[in-house]
Amino acid sequence: MTNLDFQEILDGLSRGETPRLTRTLEGRSYTRVFLPENRLILLGGGHIAQPLCAMAAMLDFAVTVVDDRITFANSERFPRAAQVVCNSFGKAIAGLQVRAGDYVCVITRGHRWDGECLRQLLSGTFPTYLGMIGSRRRVKGLLDLLAEEGFDAEKLARIHAPIGLAINAQTPAEIAVSICAELVAHRRAYVRKDRDITLDQTNTDYTMLRFLAESTGPKACALVLSSTGSTPVKSGAIMGIDYLGRGYGTIGGGCSEAAVMSRARKLMGTGGSCLVEVDMTNEVAESEGMVCGGTMRVLLEDVSRIK
Repeated sequence: MTNLDFQEILDGLSRGETPRLTRTLEGRSYTRVFLPENRLILLGGGHIAQPLCAMAAMLDFAVTVVDDRITFANSERFPRAAQVVCNSFGKAIAGLQVRAGDYVCVITRGHRWDGECLRQLLSGTFPTYLGMIGSRRRVKGLLDLLAEEGFDAEKLARIHAPIGLAINAQTPAEIAVSICAELVAHRRAYVRKDRDITLDQTNTDYTMLRFLAESTGPKACALVLSSTGSTPVKSGAIMGIDYLGRGYGTIGGGCSEAAVMSRARKLMGTGGSCLVEVDMTNEVAESEGMVCGGTMRVLLEDVSRIK
């Protein structure tokens, strides 16, 4: 593994690609997929949009918030948003040029604006996820109206409506949780289809990647190849480690991560690699009060870059 590997991953992500990093050990290939940051467009900047924007940003979505009211569409209200657009919904959707890989939530303040958004979205490129908020009666009435207007029945059937998983959510924050859960379920469907050749975790930590690609001096990379039982992370978790023992990303924290980091510091500058077995089922783990009780196999590689 080299700095170039990680620079190529960053470059691929910037182009909207899905870079892969593959390692072969003991006759088996391990492929770590890095999913590009998905754009999530929130059409409506009301009270549900605020917690939804914050939670989705934590889940590695690049959130764009749209509303036609300046008091609702501003960066002070949405500090975690990548973009805030104040314009009519129709003009905003046209300007954003919705892509097939986008996620879109229609959470406007009323039936009229929901219809305006859906008519425009259904007439263009259909996003990978399209959800609309509303009661079952209201949702059915609008979808029936759109069907009567001649919109594609197959596209209408793909709309997640009412939006979110059924968790009996009541408050804006709880509704945001239900929507985020559905977004993650949709995103992870891709990973499950590809699971025979990929490691489980596919999230992209840009801080970690930039450290591995750009920083000079001694450093190492830790990649979880497999995990069994109850572990804090799954296969595919990745972390960069510098010569001071600081971590970028995580492979679970606690004494198990500390042990891997200690081993990594000894490896730095050697140009070598090694496999580390992390056992959280033994007496030491129990005495430390660790809540997990599984095992992990971690690949450590020296990726030092000395000027």
